[in-house]
Order: sequence, then structure tokens, then C-alpha cells
Amino acid sequence: MSDVEIIAQKVSLGHLKDIAKQGFGDMVKAVADIEKGLMAVGGELHADEEAMLLDQGSQQRNLWGFNIYVDQPRESWLEFDSMINLRPSQGNLSRNVEAEEIRKQIIEIVNKLIQ
Repeated sequence: MSDVEIIAQKVSLGHLKDIAKQGFGDMVKAVADIEKGLMAVGGELHADEEAMLLDQGSQQRNLWGFNIYVDQPRESWLEFDSMINLRPSQGNLSRNVEAEEIRKQIIEIVNKLIQ
């Protein structure tokens, strides 16, 4: 499994595919900070990426986990499923990102950072 990497500047899809090959093959786990507009990738668990972002000053309420299937078309390559998304205090009662607005923010961050 590769090390967790924070992505704040544009990276290539090829770079993401390399990270996937070191771990799950066709998928990369990721956590987006919707306030800072960046994400962490490459951990074995979303919690690994979440911990790194928290150490870097991110706030829990802004962190959302998802998976990127690097060989899928962009319109269907994100899966908003992570244990870190289970947040009754924020009205998110499942592992999915239930709020459409938050999903849109994550999609924007991913599309901005992965070229």
C-alpha cells in the first residue's frame, strides 16, 4: 500500500493510476477537505487519510471519504462510501455522502485536481 499523499495542486490521472496499482488495483481511497479544496489519497483506510488531514489543520466537519475508480469514465468514477461519513451530528446517517451540495463540492475538487 502506498503512503498517504495530500493533493493540493493538479496531478495527472496517470499518477492516480500508479497509486491505485500500489494498493487496490483499480481504485484509490480519498478524503476531500471541502473547505480547503484539497484531498488526501493512497491510504489503506479513509481513516488514514482523514488523520493526516486533521494533523495538517483540517476540521472534521469538512472531511468526506469516497473512492475513485481510476479506469471508469469521469461521470461514474466516484463512489461516496466511507465509514468516516457516518455523522449523525451533521445529519449524515449512512456511509454515503447524503447531501447533494457536498457531493457536488467533492466532484469539483476531484475534477480540479486530477487532469
